[in-house]
Amino acid sequence: MLTMKRERYIIAIDGPAGAGKSTVSKTVAKTLGYIYIDTGAMYRALALKAQRLGYDFVKEDAVVEMARKSVIELKPGKTKDSLLEIYLDGEDVSEKIRTPEVSQGASKISALGGIRKVLQEKQREIGNRGGVVMEGRDIGTAVFPDAEFKFYLDASVKERARRRYKELKAKGTVTSLEEIEKEIVIRDERDKNRKNDPLTQAPDAIYIDSTGMSVDENAKMLVDIVKKGKI
Repeated sequence: MLTMKRERYIIAIDGPAGAGKSTVSKTVAKTLGYIYIDTGAMYRALALKAQRLGYDFVKEDAVVEMARKSVIELKPGKTKDSLLEIYLDGEDVSEKIRTPEVSQGASKISALGGIRKVLQEKQREIGNRGGVVMEGRDIGTAVFPDAEFKFYLDASVKERARRRYKELKAKGTVTSLEEIEKEIVIRDERDKNRKNDPLTQAPDAIYIDSTGMSVDENAKMLVDIVKKGKI
């Protein structure tokens, strides 16, 4: 797995929705002093913009043109609990992109090959120098297939739904655990069966089932593996 091309590594963390990628990736990045990159947030930002504009996701040319003209910025968070803030055309949309509606829109827009090409180029520009923890659904397979460390983070559907329900409830979003579980199953099906860069575990990625594990336990496991891989 290790190519040792960079002084500071690229750590790719892939996995389905609700597997804990974001929270674990943030902790790993903070522990190692790396930059945390949430690629899913980039798709969410474009999905939010497309929904605001009333764009039909099946009209790929129009959506891709919108993506090319959009400015997505990933900035360090202003608080200790926020490592990353997402700006879309100068607007802080960090919270606005976390609704169930935007989640489903992101799954649809990410199936478009033209959109994936635009964002993958941006992601490579950000991460090429190394020293990043980049999480998403195709980081180890398409964006950085030569990443020094690749992980595939997973959890049971029920566990992922429970985590998502807890997160949304804390933000005051009213929904049911059953509805969230249904949405996760639908998104899994769409992500794993899309034509362009489907969600799959890279052959050389380390599989981790995070069901029943705390964020700290999970993050420590990844950090220990990275540190042991250093020369």
